[in-house]
Amino acid sequence: MTKVERGCIARRRRKKTSSFASTYKGARSRCIRMMTQQKMRALASSHRDRGRKKRDFRRLWITRINAVTREKAALFMGCYNKFINNLYKKQSLLNRKMLGQIAIENKKSFYAISDKM
Repeated sequence: MTKVERGCIARRRRKKTSSFASTYKGARSRCIRMMTQQKMRALASSHRDRGRKKRDFRRLWITRINAVTREKAALFMGCYNKFINNLYKKQSLLNRKMLGQIAIENKKSFYAISDKM
C-alpha cells in the first residue's frame, strides 16, 4: 500500500488554529489540543456575548430615559412606562437609543418631545 502523507493539510489546519490562538498565554498558544479547545470556548463566548451586548445597551437606554422622566415626574405623567406608552400612541419614530442619547445630551429638547404628546 502506498504511504499517505497528510503533512500539508494537517499543518495548514493547525496553522490556522495557532494564528487564532497566538495571543493566548502558556499552553493555550502552544499545544494543538489546548488551542482548539480554547478556540471553541472563545467562539462560543463571543456568540453568546453579542446578544448580551444588545441587551445591556437596551437596559442602559431605558435607565437613562427613566432617570430623566423621574426628575420631572409631573411633566411626564409619572415615569418611564407612561412616557413610552404615549410615544407609541402618537406613533413617534424615536427609538430608545435616540431618546437615551437626547436625555443625556440635551434635556430641554427631551422635554420638548414630551410636550408634544
